Amino acid sequence: MSARLSAGDTAPDFTLQNDRGEQVSLHDLRGTKVVVYFYPAAMTPGCTTQACDFSDSIDALHAQGYEVVGVSPDKPEKLARFRERDGLTITLLSDPDKSVLTDYGAFGEKKLYGKTVRGVIRSTFVVDEVGTLVDARYNVRASGHVAKLRADLGL
Repeated sequence: MSARLSAGDTAPDFTLQNDRGEQVSLHDLRGTKVVVYFYPAAMTPGCTTQACDFSDSIDALHAQGYEVVGVSPDKPEKLARFRERDGLTITLLSDPDKSVLTDYGAFGEKKLYGKTVRGVIRSTFVVDEVGTLVDARYNVRASGHVAKLRADLGL
């Protein structure tokens, strides 16, 4: 597992495929504040809750200059089904080789039902307009996380 990132670090750049097969790069979003969140698997209960919460908040986030990008190891085809099934309005990106997850310290050992396993660590990062992290959160809860993030950002 890579070292964990902190506020003040430069956000690792990436280019990943979205659920429509298009390439999306973090550097192309410069000039916009970006919430990048990592989740274990599309269409699971916790990940659905989190994605729906971000989608429900997207208008308020856009109004304050934020874009939202969700990243998982799922293939683009599964992400497309996830978007369709749940009416998601956020950008979903595929990281099947887990390289971006690793760059952000969001893949590695974690506790799951009392056991230590390797997997995606549910994490959220806020990137400013020039590519610097203003917030880095690891082991976030799926439920209630978006409301807390919005409150902490003053939105």
